[in-house]
Amino acid sequence: MSESWGRAVVAELAFSAGDLARVRFAISPMWEVAPSFRLVTSTTTHPVHRPWVAQVRPRVLAAGLDRGWLAELVGPSGYVPDFLNPAPGEPAPTPATEWDAILASPADRIREDLDHLARHQGRLGPLLSSLRADPLDRLPRVVQEIETYWELALAPYWARIRSVLEADVFHRARSVAEHGAGHVLNDLHTSMSWDDSTLTLARRKRPMPRPLAGEGLLLVPSAFAGPGLRTRVRPPDPPQVAYPARGVGTLWEKRPARGSRALAPVLGRSRTLLLTELETPASTTELARRTGLSAGGVSQSLIALRDAGLVSAHRAGRSVLYARTTVAEALLEAAVGE
Repeated sequence: MSESWGRAVVAELAFSAGDLARVRFAISPMWEVAPSFRLVTSTTTHPVHRPWVAQVRPRVLAAGLDRGWLAELVGPSGYVPDFLNPAPGEPAPTPATEWDAILASPADRIREDLDHLARHQGRLGPLLSSLRADPLDRLPRVVQEIETYWELALAPYWARIRSVLEADVFHRARSVAEHGAGHVLNDLHTSMSWDDSTLTLARRKRPMPRPLAGEGLLLVPSAFAGPGLRTRVRPPDPPQVAYPARGVGTLWEKRPARGSRALAPVLGRSRTLLLTELETPASTTELARRTGLSAGGVSQSLIALRDAGLVSAHRAGRSVLYARTTVAEALLEAAVGE
């Protein structure tokens, strides 16, 4: 995530036929980590992500993540070290796949990124100074904290977030089939334009000569990237551009489980009620309070729903958060017409 928008030049990226053939999309969990962490630790209110921040911030602060590695790596704005955003090698890597890629980062690359961060911030904090001194020893601690943040802040919501990102990729892929890759590149963002064989990025801080940028182009839709674009240029990886995904404005809108009445005779009243309540991820205790069911009954029903693939469980400190899966969402929608 080497560059965000600010004082800048106009950057041009030339394309050969081979580069154009290598343009692809990918959904990246790590591209959501840094911008979402900024929102959680920000003092300003985000108009779209306010409901999510209200749920997540207490958990993140209770875990002390606002005073840890991520707090030093991800400032309020500006540069985020490139090693946190390895180029996805597949269309939708798992978080663990990307964490392994971070752990495989060469020590000299980590130091280079941290030196660049120090130039942006003025200095490195104590944790990052220790990371720079001994990357191989400290990097696993960084990744462990990223995993903790993921479980607290993103994993319980990932099914919903990913569905928005996948819908964006599907829309763009259909547009490529109907109008060509050039049309999609020209339509992706107001600050990005395509003309003949050149992609122009306005307000990027540094130029992107093709010999130094890597081959092809990797486009990454993001739910948390904000209104601008974020780029990463780190050859031999393809240049990456993270852009705001379509449909993010409706991400946290309440979605009534309209099919719950039809599902009750199949799943049972209690389990159907719990699926309805899991519009927002919640713990066993909270679900018992909301529904009036006993904690033991809620626990047994959640185990059955999890075994059926209808809910997922995520460790959040001393408790476990349960969330509806995409299978449950589809089942509730399918039951509407029954």
